[in-house]
Amino acid sequence: MISRVWRGETMSANESAYRTFLTSRIFPTLKKIPGHRGAYLLRREKDRNVEFLVMTLWDSMQAVRQFAGDISERAVVEPEARAILSNFDEFVRHYEIIDQP
Repeated sequence: MISRVWRGETMSANESAYRTFLTSRIFPTLKKIPGHRGAYLLRREKDRNVEFLVMTLWDSMQAVRQFAGDISERAVVEPEARAILSNFDEFVRHYEIIDQP
């Protein structure tokens, strides 16, 4: 299994808007992609901003590419999210999950 990890940041005032966008529009879309196995949204306060860490789970890199395209390390950040976020990673990291308790 593959974990795809990405980080973004927004002003505290925009936290709810980004969270709603992700959980109501993006996560449901991911569920329709073969090989998608779930997603986690983590947050932490950072000064006057909120940082999000998004972790999605996939069966394989082939499944990741169905979502991200051939350049799987490039972040997929929709225009609506770009308007809300103040800072975000242009690239993601992929980790092979080798153990699960």
